[in-house]
Amino acid sequence: MRFAGYLLFETKKNWFLIKSTYLIGSASQLKVSKVGLRAFQRVGSFIKPTTRFIQTFGRFATRAKLQIDRAQLQALLGGEKIHVDLPLDNGYVILVIGDNSVLGLGLYLNGKVCSQLPRKEIRSAMLNIA
Repeated sequence: MRFAGYLLFETKKNWFLIKSTYLIGSASQLKVSKVGLRAFQRVGSFIKPTTRFIQTFGRFATRAKLQIDRAQLQALLGGEKIHVDLPLDNGYVILVIGDNSVLGLGLYLNGKVCSQLPRKEIRSAMLNIA
């Protein structure tokens, strides 16, 4: 199991992933505001994986991955939705380009994917890797 060596800490709206270690017991006595990698966040009634989490661990996913090309990426970054035929329920998909380079997330709804990639300044940097 990929996450067997990790612990998940829940706050009111977020979940943080931290490597499990024998030192966790000692650290549990401290007042900590944030720890580890923010992995998930509550968005309304949904739980959304964070971009950083997906970029780090998305390569291990076996489902809900969408291979896109540069033209599709540019369309998504331009605010357009792309039409795809996926055997999936509505929800988040991992956007992959090139040789399995994980960009982040898209939201798949009724045969269309819209971008959930970070703000414009990060989006333009992503175009350079495609």
